[in-house]
Amino acid sequence: MKSPSPRGCVRGFGIGALLAAALVDVSGTGADGGSLWPPAAVLLVGLAAVLWPAGRRPRWLTPEVRTAVPAVLSACYTLGALVSGRDMLFGPGEVAVLLCLLFIAVRHCSPRWAMVCGVLDGGALLALPLRSFSWRSGEAQAYVLLGIVLTGLVAGLAAYLRTMDYRRTVAVSATRRAERLAIAADLHDFVAHHVTGILVQTQMARMMADSRPQELDPVLAGIERAATEALASMRRTVGVLRDAGEDMADRRPVGDLAAITELTEGFGTPGQKVVLRRDAAVTDDLPHEVQAAAFRVVQEALTNIRRHAADATEIVVRLRLDAGRLEACVADDGRGGTQLPDAAQGGGFGLVGLKERVTALGGDLHAGPRVGGGWEVRAEFPTRVLRG
Repeated sequence: MKSPSPRGCVRGFGIGALLAAALVDVSGTGADGGSLWPPAAVLLVGLAAVLWPAGRRPRWLTPEVRTAVPAVLSACYTLGALVSGRDMLFGPGEVAVLLCLLFIAVRHCSPRWAMVCGVLDGGALLALPLRSFSWRSGEAQAYVLLGIVLTGLVAGLAAYLRTMDYRRTVAVSATRRAERLAIAADLHDFVAHHVTGILVQTQMARMMADSRPQELDPVLAGIERAATEALASMRRTVGVLRDAGEDMADRRPVGDLAAITELTEGFGTPGQKVVLRRDAAVTDDLPHEVQAAAFRVVQEALTNIRRHAADATEIVVRLRLDAGRLEACVADDGRGGTQLPDAAQGGGFGLVGLKERVTALGGDLHAGPRVGGGWEVRAEFPTRVLRG
């Protein structure tokens, strides 16, 4: 048998105490010889507003309705006592109900109605002593002073919790946005890279089918390899989506300096020469964030060559250290010839994402035409990552 949780025990104790206090109100009114139905009606509506289970509330029973209607009924009951001139008792049950409704109003009502409903509940609470005492009497003033203290404490607590709810909502929204950006970066940097390669090599295979069929095998092997890598990237991205509730702050960026070697070796088409020039001083013990960022720079630059400079005959990838900074540079001699369809040209988001990634590490990114023709993408990173 499952034991009740501490939260459930506290809730059950609170409900029991609230019902017991309401019973005290009704019994006190009956002992005084007054009519039972006015206080019973106010308490019944108030208890329903407080205790109605959230999963069973009708749509019209909004927080504004729940908090305003009982307060108005309580104020009308007080006004009736003043008009009739008869003393009518008030007890701890109605006080507790109005305090609960004040808490709900401040914490859960919409910003436009929170103050209105809160004032209604607080005003009804502070008016309760007028049923039994003259507003000039010391007893009424003492009750009003106590009511002001209770109202301030409850409203302050509710406002604090509402602020914490807002901060939590903002934090969750920011985390989800960061997750979406990370997933979008993975899709762009990896899947788009591989799919672009498949498209370029497929076009080449179609051109070679008639003139050079004997040379098709390496091209088809490249298509198969790129498709396999694209599927692996998709599986990783889907895995991130399935585990989206986990903290993504601990996810290590994919790619390093060794992966740049594999990337350049698998890149290129017949007629293209890809050269990797890595200085001996560039070791594998650099911070992983720097290595991953350098890998993304090279990958994005190579993808853009496929999209926008398919006529390039020589592509040079250079990695070197200069004054404590890692430089990753990709240069080509293309003239901008491409046969990719417009849908595969990209929307220009790759360099924007690279700029953000490089800048976040304290680096600089430059992309532009080379002297004598071609294009160059160059990024510089500090070898020590600043952590906030």
